Amino acid sequence: MSTAVGKKFPDLNVDAMNEMGDTFKLNVLEEAVNHKKKVLLFWYPKDFTFVCPTELHAFQAAIAEFEKRNTIVIGASCDTPEVHFAWLNTSKDNGGIEGVTYPILADSNRNLSSILGILDITNETYDEATGTVQVEGDNVTYRATYLIDEDGVVFHESINHMPLGRNVNEYLRLIDAYTHVQEKGEVCPANWEEGKDAMKANRTGTAEYLASH
Repeated sequence: MSTAVGKKFPDLNVDAMNEMGDTFKLNVLEEAVNHKKKVLLFWYPKDFTFVCPTELHAFQAAIAEFEKRNTIVIGASCDTPEVHFAWLNTSKDNGGIEGVTYPILADSNRNLSSILGILDITNETYDEATGTVQVEGDNVTYRATYLIDEDGVVFHESINHMPLGRNVNEYLRLIDAYTHVQEKGEVCPANWEEGKDAMKANRTGTAEYLASH
């Protein structure tokens, strides 16, 4: 397993669905580079499940905060566009994601999730009788999150197991910290938040910071 951090995000067109019911091709790398924006891409296992809708609504609730930070939010799973649209048309009190406005990737052929290595496959065996590869696991994605900068380079990736929902505020903090590094050339210490002191990236800077904190 290799990390995507420090590398360009894969250049791949993937089916996506929006709130209007339009299926279109979306290329995450191009979204970042062409619009000169950061991208938060979050993967979840399946539509119509339990933890997932809470996360989609949480990212929607923070959408203005991401926009303020010049960041595009994109959801993603291995469901088909049609299933995404059915879920988008299901009200919140019925476990749906009605009201979500950002696009959702429909990686139903698993092309992108395979490249990223985030599929729930615990074992693969070759069945000689049928000449097929059979997998154990649901072959859906873990809760993987990618933060991508304006040049299409990944500056954060994290993967949660299925039952563990994400903390949306932590991604806002990471975007703030990375933007601070880009603009000020300083580095951000542990637990740094917007408005707190950062550090010069040298030994003296570390010593000064530790002495005063």
